[in-house]
Amino acid sequence: MNQPNASPEKVDPDAISHLQPLKSGRKTSLSVLNSAPEVAVKEDVETGTHIDPSLKELLYNPTYETMFAPEFGAVNPFKTQQMAAPRNMLSGYAEPAHVNDFMFEQQRRTFSTFGKGHAYFTFTKENLPSVDSSQVSSSSYIGAVEEAEKKKGLTVFESGLKKEKRKRVKGGDASEIDSFLGPWAKYQDEKNVAKPSEEEQKELDEITAKRQKRGKNEEEAFAEEKTILHVKDVYDYQDRSYLHVPQDVGINLCSAEIPDKCYLPKKQLHVWTGHTKVRSAIQLFPGSGHLLLSCSMDCKIKSWEVYSDRRCLRTFIGHSKAVRDICFNNAGTQFLSAGYDRYLKLWDSETGQCISRFTNRKVPYCIKFNPDEDKQNLFVARMSDKKIVQWDIRSGEVVQEYDRHLGAVNTITFVDENRRFVSTSDDKLADIPVDFKYIVEPSMHSMPAVTLSPSGKWLACQSMDNQILIFGAQNRFRLNKKKVFKGHMVAGYACQVDFSPDMSYVVSGDADGKLNIWDWKTTKLYHRIKAHDKVCISALWHPHETSKVITCGWDGQIKLWD
Repeated sequence: MNQPNASPEKVDPDAISHLQPLKSGRKTSLSVLNSAPEVAVKEDVETGTHIDPSLKELLYNPTYETMFAPEFGAVNPFKTQQMAAPRNMLSGYAEPAHVNDFMFEQQRRTFSTFGKGHAYFTFTKENLPSVDSSQVSSSSYIGAVEEAEKKKGLTVFESGLKKEKRKRVKGGDASEIDSFLGPWAKYQDEKNVAKPSEEEQKELDEITAKRQKRGKNEEEAFAEEKTILHVKDVYDYQDRSYLHVPQDVGINLCSAEIPDKCYLPKKQLHVWTGHTKVRSAIQLFPGSGHLLLSCSMDCKIKSWEVYSDRRCLRTFIGHSKAVRDICFNNAGTQFLSAGYDRYLKLWDSETGQCISRFTNRKVPYCIKFNPDEDKQNLFVARMSDKKIVQWDIRSGEVVQEYDRHLGAVNTITFVDENRRFVSTSDDKLADIPVDFKYIVEPSMHSMPAVTLSPSGKWLACQSMDNQILIFGAQNRFRLNKKKVFKGHMVAGYACQVDFSPDMSYVVSGDADGKLNIWDWKTTKLYHRIKAHDKVCISALWHPHETSKVITCGWDGQIKLWD
C-alpha cells in the first residue's frame, strides 16, 4: 500500500483512456488513483473512451465501437462464464428495443392470426430506429426472412392475407317461414369446422352429465322424514304430553310476570350432548321456556327438557343437508326448520310428524313465524337470492316477496307491534319494507344477528366490528349512540345477542367461546365465562329465571349456567 502523503506517480496517457470515467453531475471527469485496480483489456478492442452502462443520457454522439465496447473494471478471480454473461431477467438478457406501438400491434396480430410462418418484421428506419442497418442482413426483414420474402412482408391488415369470409347456405324465400333459414342457416364449409377429438368429447360429455345431475329436480331426492322418541312414555297418567308446562319446578312458568331482579350466572349446571357437529341455533319453548329446541350441521333437530331430568325427548330427521334455522309458532305446537337442502319443513312438536314442506329452489337462511295470533298461517324466510319470501302454510304457495337488498339477507325481526319487520344484510343496509326506514351508512358493518328487547323498545345488533349496537324499535328507527357494548371479538361469526328479562344485562357469545355479560345502563362488561372450547354462537337468558343462561357452541354442546 502507498502512503497517504506519497507523491503521485506519472501516469501513461494511453492507460488513462482505458479507465472508466466517473459520473459527476452531468459532466464526466477522469479520476487518476495512485493504486488503480488491475483492469481487463481485450486486444481486439480499439482504444477509446468507454461509456458507463449506468448512464441514462449522453451529451455527444458516440460511435458504434464505443457503444458496444466491452465493460472494463477490476478482475474478479472467482468470475465464471455463467456470471460473465449479462442478465437483466430470470431467463437471461433481453435487449431493449424501441418500436412504434402500431407496428408492434400489427406484428403481434399477424403472428397470432396466421402462425409461426409470419413471425417476421419489416425493417425501416422509422419503425426500428435503434437498430444499426450495418449490423443486420442485407434483407429488409427481421425474423423469418425466407417466409417474409415469399409473402412480400404482407401483414394481417393487408388484403393479401385476409381470410375468406365464410358463406352461409341460402335460406330461400323470406315469405315462406318454414323454409327461410335467415341468420340461422349453416355455413357452406361446415365440414371443415374443427371438432373435438374423442378424448375431448369424453371430457365434454362428463362435464355435461355433472351439470345435468347438479341441476336436476331435487324434489324427487328430498330426505325421508322420520322421528325418534327417546323417552318411554309420550303421555303421563293424566294423558299430558311433554308439551304441557310442568307445575313442580318451583317457578310459575305459565305466568307472564318477569323476575324483579336478575343476577349474573356463575357456574355450570348441565351439559346437553347428542349432536355430533356444529350447533346452528337454539330456541326456547314460547312462553314457558320448559323445552329447548336445537338444530345442527348433522342434519338433525332435537328437543330437550330444561327442567327435571333434562333429557333428550325427541329427534327430528328430515333434511339431507345441514339445518340452518328453526322457529316455533306462538303456541309451540309446531315449528319450522330451514336446511341447506333448499327445503323449509313444518313439523308437529308433539308427534314429530312432518306436516308439509316448502321450497323455491333457493337456500333458506332464516325463518320467522308471523307473531300475530291471527296470522299463524304465514311465515317469512330469507333466501340465498337476496330476497325475503312470505309463504302461506295453508296453500303452500309464496304470497309475497321483498326484494330490496343487494347482498345476502342476515336477519328478520318483527317490530312495532308486529306491523313491520326489520331486515339486515351483508350490503350494510337496514331496511323496513314499504320504505318506512332505509339506513345506509358507509361506516356500517354487516350485522348478522339481531334481537328485540323484552320491552319491545330496542333492537340489539351484533356488528362485525366487534360491537353491539342498539337501535330504537319504535317510531324512529335510530341508533342509540350512548348504548354501545364492546370488549368481545365476534368478527366473522353470527353470535346471537339476548337480554335479561328485567333489561338489566345484555349477553352474547364470542369467537373465543366465552359468554360475555354487560350492564345495560353503564354498558360496562361485567362478567366473562369460558363457556365453550370453540365459538359460542348463541346465548339465551331464560325468560322466567333470574340467572339461568343457555349457551350453545361449535363444540357440539349446549350448556346451562346459573
